[in-house]
Amino acid sequence: MIDLATLSIFVGAVMLLLMSPGPNMAFVISHGVTYGWRGGVASGLGIGVADLLLTALTATGITAIVGSWPPAFDLIRYAGVAYLLWLAFKALRRPTSGAVLAVVQVPLKTVLVRAMLNSLLNPKALLFFMVFLPQFVKPEQAPIALQLVVLGVVLTLVSGVFHTLLGVFGSVVSRCFSSTSKLARLQSMGLALVLLLLAVRLAVMSRPV
Repeated sequence: MIDLATLSIFVGAVMLLLMSPGPNMAFVISHGVTYGWRGGVASGLGIGVADLLLTALTATGITAIVGSWPPAFDLIRYAGVAYLLWLAFKALRRPTSGAVLAVVQVPLKTVLVRAMLNSLLNPKALLFFMVFLPQFVKPEQAPIALQLVVLGVVLTLVSGVFHTLLGVFGSVVSRCFSSTSKLARLQSMGLALVLLLLAVRLAVMSRPV
């Protein structure tokens, strides 16, 4: 369906893009630091779910329709800003009786949903799938929609492994500190700061020409 050479180039391009600092990287590491390795893994899985949804939207042509509607970019962007600010507010209000207790108090499915929405409410993610995946499609080889699905699944697998490892790395960093209330408070403030910076980044983002 997709020749090995094209697939190899695609995976290489995905890896290079993933290693560039971005909002997903910051989100996963900060949640791994705050909620432990389980929180980091849940964040990675949430991004993977978002990637699969964006793949489905791309394969069905919905991303192209949304991308062609001028107000869509700003609507998604402002929704993302509001969501990140709400998460930052919740992080500041999080109980600080210790890092381990924090992991118990926040369900992992909640972290997964947060990561998923963080990706879906970034309009550049939608535009990325709409522009990036079709570059590796060869219409003469197989149905275009099927090729897009295969490429999206491969991207999801690579991205999932990468972000999961980042989440585990974040948890390792957090283990370098004791679970005192003071340090737990610093973790909460650090998470809130990351979320606030992501919100600012999204707020000042301009639509690609």
